[in-house]
Amino acid sequence: MTALDAEQAKRWRLILGAAAEEKLLSAVGGSASGRLLDEESQLMDEALAAIYDGTSGEAGAGGASGAGGAGGGSRSAGLGASAPKLAKWLGDVRSFFPTDIVSVIQADAVQRKGLTRLLFEPELLSQVKPDIGMVATLMSLRGQIPERTKETARALVREVVDEIVKRLASDLARAVTGALNRRRHSPLPSLTGLDWGRTIRSNLNHYDRERKQLVPEKVYFFDRARKSKEWTVILDIDQSGSMANSVIYASIVGSIFASMPSLDTRVVAFDTEVVDLTEACANDPVDLLFGIQLGGGTDINKSVAYCESFVTEPKKTIFLLVSDLYEGGNRTEMIRRLRDMHESGVRTICLLALSDDGVPAYDEDVARKLSQYGIPCFGCSPDKLPELIEGALKGMDLQGLAERVKQGRGQ
Repeated sequence: MTALDAEQAKRWRLILGAAAEEKLLSAVGGSASGRLLDEESQLMDEALAAIYDGTSGEAGAGGASGAGGAGGGSRSAGLGASAPKLAKWLGDVRSFFPTDIVSVIQADAVQRKGLTRLLFEPELLSQVKPDIGMVATLMSLRGQIPERTKETARALVREVVDEIVKRLASDLARAVTGALNRRRHSPLPSLTGLDWGRTIRSNLNHYDRERKQLVPEKVYFFDRARKSKEWTVILDIDQSGSMANSVIYASIVGSIFASMPSLDTRVVAFDTEVVDLTEACANDPVDLLFGIQLGGGTDINKSVAYCESFVTEPKKTIFLLVSDLYEGGNRTEMIRRLRDMHESGVRTICLLALSDDGVPAYDEDVARKLSQYGIPCFGCSPDKLPELIEGALKGMDLQGLAERVKQGRGQ
């Protein structure tokens, strides 16, 4: 058995489980008494066996047993009924697997094995790797989380929120100020805010030909002070279960917008009912997330009708509908409202997804009709949102901008 063969066989053994051990040994020229897994790989195998032995139901009561042994039957493994076994499993997973794989395994532990105990015991939840998927799970189970776990759950959500804010806040602020601040001028001197073009043009008659120098009589600077509430931004968020990651990103983006003095930000979430989260958004994005209830039906038309009341100056308003467009209410009326909003001058955009996961299933017929009216409908990663917002504030063609965002190209 060559070193390469051994490594390949080990990887396949970890993927396929104990039932494939004998055949893999035979394929690489070994014997049934040989071993494909070293001690560390054996521990990895046991951690995987605890989740992937079956596809449904609560994990078994026993610990992982003999995962490296030969045999034709499936492995007998589980996370057991006790917190110590579950805690050890969490530690093993975080020790042996890359961060992105840990997130997948944790999510599968909850979804495939029903291990909600991960979320209901403070000592276990504190060992879970914080990620957006786990936040979505906590949000969906928020009514079931026991009192003793709530503070730990909030701490986990806080860690994810802080990371996303750190990732997005500066780019979003730069996009907004870049679009709005280079319009007016200020007498306050600032080298970084010096308007070279206007200063030179206004002082050309003060050019000293003898010294070949321009001696400006008056110097102009861009105004760094932003006018309060120059634009209204309305985020209308579909909180159906399929939109979980998009809901989280959109809510946090809403809290970032709310921190900007130049924007009047409104955040609304809906299923069959409409919830105005603007106040929570202005205070704490964690409170905002815990104010959202994932799941339920969808009445987009009712929510758009509610949001229309916030449009006082259409040409200074951006309306972001974050939804897969599956309408349970009046679809014809919903399309008409969005068309009318767009035609009034509101910068109207439908984000089918605001997530790193790509575009989920969506109502293609509704998206096509909205696009025909000039309302772009597309999925957008959070990192591309600043470019989209800046373009909308600058009055760029949204359909063309949407195409650039979808294709990952800059301006």
